[in-house]
Amino acid sequence: MQNQIKPFIKWAGGKQKLLQNIRTTYPEKIVRYCEPFVGGGAVLLDVLANHHPQNVLINDINPELINAYIQVQKSPEDLIQSLHQLENCFLNAEPDTRKQIYLEKRNRFNALLSHSGNQYAIEKASLFIFLNKTCFNGLYRVNQKGEYNVPMGRYKTPCICDAHNLMNVSRALRNAEIRCGDYSQCLDFIDRNTFVYLDPPYRPLSDTASFTAYSPDKFQDAEQIALKKFIDRITEKGAKFTASNSDPRNSNDNDDFFDNLYQNYHIRRIIAKRTISCKGAERGDVSELLICNG
Repeated sequence: MQNQIKPFIKWAGGKQKLLQNIRTTYPEKIVRYCEPFVGGGAVLLDVLANHHPQNVLINDINPELINAYIQVQKSPEDLIQSLHQLENCFLNAEPDTRKQIYLEKRNRFNALLSHSGNQYAIEKASLFIFLNKTCFNGLYRVNQKGEYNVPMGRYKTPCICDAHNLMNVSRALRNAEIRCGDYSQCLDFIDRNTFVYLDPPYRPLSDTASFTAYSPDKFQDAEQIALKKFIDRITEKGAKFTASNSDPRNSNDNDDFFDNLYQNYHIRRIIAKRTISCKGAERGDVSELLICNG
């Protein structure tokens, strides 16, 4: 049986339900592990719990996500205390008051975004997790100003503070190196003994299906091509990788963008359940890609 530590946030495109497929691409032994787009960290936590790599690097371009990981790693008790306060305040409030609390906390979170350093690090991390647990569908979306703008979700008793899991995640991350920035900065860490899992913002299946706005920067076809060149470089270093992405053939049988781009690698199509759309009819089973070099 696999040892499981749950992601402490919900993230668009999270891989918790696809772990069984992704595990089949792991090397037999994982000495070094790198995840340049860590997101919700389902694969990261699975690797840490079951393969115990000696060296770990995780990275993401979203500074608030990375701050949350750092606080879970370094200050879990303080974070849990702050989350308990938010949880008690929110769950004990009437429905109308909950919406007011949510908007107040969202405004406070946005007000803190311009503050760097450690002064507000715990507060920002706890607000980040609070909003993730109480917003619509766990979605992280920002406007052109970089402000978080997701409305409140409709949850009766959201689990805002899972103290037991947060402590487990903290222990698992104890020796991990955590960076914030572009995925390319991971290149110096990666060598022939490294397993790299890449879960970039997905290529949208249609013009109206894009929810890649984890940051104000877009991840279009040019960025997908640049990522493939990065993957070529780590392959030349001897690293083993697995990459996930959307399957363009879900919406266009003739769209071979990734089949052509990764023609020199192994491409598998797996079935995934789409859960982000606000329209129930647009949720369901879709094909996703697993791309590997081994």
